[in-house]
Amino acid sequence: MTEIYLDYNASTPIDARVADVVRGLLDGPYANPPALHRGGRGARAVVDRARTQVAGLLGASPDEVVFTSGGSEADNAALLGAWFARRDGTDHLVTTAVEHPAIMEPARFLERLGARVTVVPVDGTGLVDPDEVRRAITPQTFLVSVMHANNEVGTIQPVAEIAAATRGAGVLLHTDAAQSVGKIPTRVDELGVDLLSVAGHKLYAPKGIGALYIRRGVRLEPLVHGAGHESGRRAGTESALLDAALGEACAVAADLGPMDETRALRDRLWDGLRSLFGGRVVLNGHATERLPNTLSVSFVGRPGADVLAALGDVAASTGSACHAGSVELSPVLAAMGVEPRVGMGAVRLSLGRMTTAADVDAALERFASLQRGALLAI
Repeated sequence: MTEIYLDYNASTPIDARVADVVRGLLDGPYANPPALHRGGRGARAVVDRARTQVAGLLGASPDEVVFTSGGSEADNAALLGAWFARRDGTDHLVTTAVEHPAIMEPARFLERLGARVTVVPVDGTGLVDPDEVRRAITPQTFLVSVMHANNEVGTIQPVAEIAAATRGAGVLLHTDAAQSVGKIPTRVDELGVDLLSVAGHKLYAPKGIGALYIRRGVRLEPLVHGAGHESGRRAGTESALLDAALGEACAVAADLGPMDETRALRDRLWDGLRSLFGGRVVLNGHATERLPNTLSVSFVGRPGADVLAALGDVAASTGSACHAGSVELSPVLAAMGVEPRVGMGAVRLSLGRMTTAADVDAALERFASLQRGALLAI
């Protein structure tokens, strides 16, 4: 049977328009973009166009966009770059309890270097209180990092409100926008952020490419030192091919209109699950302040891994792991205070640009077959 792909938050297919751009560059220009000869100038033009496309999606200037190898590098470059660029002895980082490991692991690394890290809690929907962030900021805070939207449950954080607090305190604000770019507006001036991370493979571009927005005037110590590429902010010869792929993906993503259809399909899936299982299936995350493509649900009393295994050809993710009869909730669900009996059954169904109504209906039929087979019966 054909796989029903509902795991877009994990990784997206490459959009056909992006693939066309990549194919057109496989035979060149292959010279180094900094080279002064004609081949180099051609490669530089490709990179410059891609940088302009990324900047256009974010409402930034092209010189504020640095290409990276992906979202994880962009996150690391923001946190570690801000730490090593300090000149005033500040040592305090503020983040939240529901961040991606690409934030939490660099934060733990900085703790080993002497940083003090405050992890702000979230409520039962995964939402952080801007006042909690405000209260966490001290005169020693050098950076606040709050994700724009959560990868597991889709909850959208009030980044613009948090930005008001960081601006008032003179503290840099970073947001991991890997999940939100291309799904909801991510204009940097509207968000009020100083740093913003982009991951190509969440945006219908290939893996291995991302970007970090760095507001003009913000100084970061480079994570990769070398020959001074990316205006001295990230060494390593630019990949015109991968940069162009991300640029085209951002140009396509500028039109958020298709997200209305995606939201309707997500809601159709949720309505179908509730019709099938009633109170045995519950929503994880915020009911309204949530990504339009993301549906995290829990099948109460049933391990999510068992549900996914029984679904067979439905590709999705589970939020908790079972080990020798016990359940280990994901850090996100644990931070939200989800009860283990509920959290053990977490399944994330994330839709995307290629999802159709037929896909949703086919997935619901698979779930109905589980009910008929008593796997998800009361």
